Amino acid sequence: MLFGSSGIGKSVGEFLTQKGFAVYGTSRNPERIENHPFKLVALDVNNSESILKAVEAVILAEGRLDILVNNAGIMPLSLIKKGRTDEWDQMIDVNIKGVLYGIDSVYAHMLERESGQIINISSVAGKRVMPGSAVYSGTKYAVRAISEGLRVESAGKIQVTCIYPGAFTTELAFTIKDESMMEALMSRGLGDIAQPAERVAESIVYALQQDPGVSVNEIVIRPTAQDT
Repeated sequence: MLFGSSGIGKSVGEFLTQKGFAVYGTSRNPERIENHPFKLVALDVNNSESILKAVEAVILAEGRLDILVNNAGIMPLSLIKKGRTDEWDQMIDVNIKGVLYGIDSVYAHMLERESGQIINISSVAGKRVMPGSAVYSGTKYAVRAISEGLRVESAGKIQVTCIYPGAFTTELAFTIKDESMMEALMSRGLGDIAQPAERVAESIVYALQQDPGVSVNEIVIRPTAQDT
């Protein structure tokens, strides 16, 4: 099950579908997602009840849920002094609470079966802070901590992986509303060196292909030309 069905999520879904998995992608507006090979489920990652109902429906339809990819995220970067508190709230809701709600929706099911894989998407911003990324980085550091806590608490039962992507071609940049911050990013040339989202999807697939006795805990993946 993929939380987020464009960019990285779509690429992962396409690969798993080719491998014979029954893949469910999620979105607030499934009808807007085009050219996808997987099934779509409507849900709001900010709403725990919405996620629980969607996961219950998938388990009812398929009998089990083996994989969760927590991929939904937003990145409205801005300097703290700008005081864009509404955007801070949105990042906390989607990037932290959304991940927690996703884990909660599948955790009991996977523990009961003593089997399952959870992939959480953080960011290189979850390892390094730059001007304008304080709040975004805070949410991604949180994903890092949540992933490690989940790994420790579910040891021997659930495979947990945290992915830290750098500059890749996803829709994240479109969530930046502060024009000065967008200009600052473009001046660093990140748009020029960004690599296809499929490269991140391949790293996720690598983690998913491991034997149940092995868990790839962390993967940091950047374009070769990215220096931060």
